[in-house]
Parts: sequence; structure tokens; C-alpha cells
Amino acid sequence: MTATAPAPAAVAAPQARLAVVKGHGTRNDFVLLDDRDGALDVTPALVRLLCDRRGGVGGDGLIRVVRAGHVPQAPAGAQWFMDYRNADGSLAQMCGNGVRVFARYLEHLGLWSPADGDLPVGTRAGLRTVRAVPAAPEVGDVAWFAVDMGPATVVGGPDALADGGDATVEVDGLAVTRPGLSVDVGNPHTVVVLAQDDDLDRADLSHAPRVLPVPADGTNVELVVPAGESRRADGTLVGRLRMRVHERGVGETQSCGTGACAAAVAVRAWAGPDAPAVWLVDVPGGTVEVTARPDGHVVLAGPAVLVADVDVALDALPA
Repeated sequence: MTATAPAPAAVAAPQARLAVVKGHGTRNDFVLLDDRDGALDVTPALVRLLCDRRGGVGGDGLIRVVRAGHVPQAPAGAQWFMDYRNADGSLAQMCGNGVRVFARYLEHLGLWSPADGDLPVGTRAGLRTVRAVPAAPEVGDVAWFAVDMGPATVVGGPDALADGGDATVEVDGLAVTRPGLSVDVGNPHTVVVLAQDDDLDRADLSHAPRVLPVPADGTNVELVVPAGESRRADGTLVGRLRMRVHERGVGETQSCGTGACAAAVAVRAWAGPDAPAVWLVDVPGGTVEVTARPDGHVVLAGPAVLVADVDVALDALPA
């Protein structure tokens, strides 16, 4: 009797893998993807899986690096385009913390160096310029990047300021409906000023605040408490705010760069012509600095940190 040879052991098919990097700006965190040649199909489902905090890498959003020439809507003057997606897979125009982390990621990839000068970045909100800067003296000696965020505008103009706002905002945990001021920083924001820290701490942002009239494209909602002014050794008058934020398509985040800009612009507008041009905004994830320029542009400065290189087994992501 001839023995039957054992069947060869099954060989598992290799899993599809994707190299990504995890980074954050004041703990507003992102999954970073190098797709410089625009070869990947980044679907909303893939974004949701990668940003999932339990089954994926985890992040408030995904940032894809792609050469501007591969993106039809990329603005003129940019070599690189920041393709930013919210954690739910939806497209977003801009992210102030994200664009700093984008610059740090390009530096990590060897595609840009601060020694080369300013970095023009294409976004869905237009061209943004990033440069390396010293940290604010109140914060300490860490590496910071500054971004010209372009113009920030109070949507309702003087009438909205005179009325105390152009929206009403209902927030869980706060008994009273509050006025909100709409500010455009390339994406939509509604800023609500609270009287005291207890109100800010009591607010429940696990659910989206209810804004009326309902914004057509949704809105980020910033809750802020003014925290006084101080003068630096060089004579610069600096205002300070505490802020929490609920971001559309994400939920409450540890920080929001465009939200910090909107908050500073709104409080400065309410305060009048003698208000500081420079504001420190304290968020749960740290501190950023916002500077209002005479030409109407705002500059956002803060840290950008890369924390991990991740080799993702795509087949292992939850269905």
C-alpha cells in the first residue's frame, strides 16, 4: 500500500499593508499618509477605519500628502497639497493644527526643510504658508510652526457685533441658550463667550451644540472664556482665552487651530479697537498663539509633533 503524501500546508496570503504616521498639534491628532504621487484611493470608509480609536490607528482626522499637480483644485503656488478628511470621512477645507503637522511631516519625509524658507501649502481653503518660529515665551522652549491662515471675517459684520451675535447656541449642560458669532476662517465657526470657567467646565460637548439658524455646511462651535491681558518684556500686549471646541464631523477635540483663530477674532472684535492683536488660546491639549495682522489675516502658531510610525494591516481593520 502506497502512503499518500500529506497535502502541503496552506500558506496565508500576505496582508495588504499601509505605512502611516501618527502626529498631533496640541493633541489635535491625525493619521498622516504619504501619497505624494496620488496613487491611493482614499475612500471615506478607509478614513473612518484608520481614524477609529479602538479598531484603527486613531485620530481626529486623516491628512494625505500629495503633490499639488495631482490635485485639480490645488491653488496656484503650492508644490504640496494637504488633503484633509474629518474622522467621519467627510472632506474639510482646512485645519490649522493639521497644516502645522503637515509641514512637520514633510520635514520628516525629507521633502521640505525650514532652512529652505517658507512652505506654501495648498488646501481646499486656498494657499497657506508655514514657517518655523520660536515658541511663545509664556509656553517654553519647544519647536513651533506658524501659519498664515489668510483672512478671518466676522460673517455678519458690524450688525452682528452690535446685536451680540448672529446665531443662538444651545449647549448640553448649560441652562441658558447663548448668542453665537459666526466667523469664517476658510471653514465655518460659531463662537460663544461664557462668563466664567465653571460654565466652560460644565458644558457637555459629547453631543453637538444646536445652532440656529442651522448653518448650511455645518459649523464648528467654540466655547470661550476671556482670561485677561498681560504685557511681555518687549512691550507686546497679549490677551488670553480658555477654549473648548466641538468640531463638525468629529466631536469634541483637544484643540482646533482654526477654532482658536475664530475665538480670538470674535473676542477681539467684541472688545473693540484697543484690544490686543496677539492672543494666547489655552485648549485642553495645550496652548497656541493667534496674531491678528493689520491686513485682516490671522497667523496661528503652535507645536507640531510626530509620535509614531505605524504599519497598518488593512485586512485586520474592522469591517
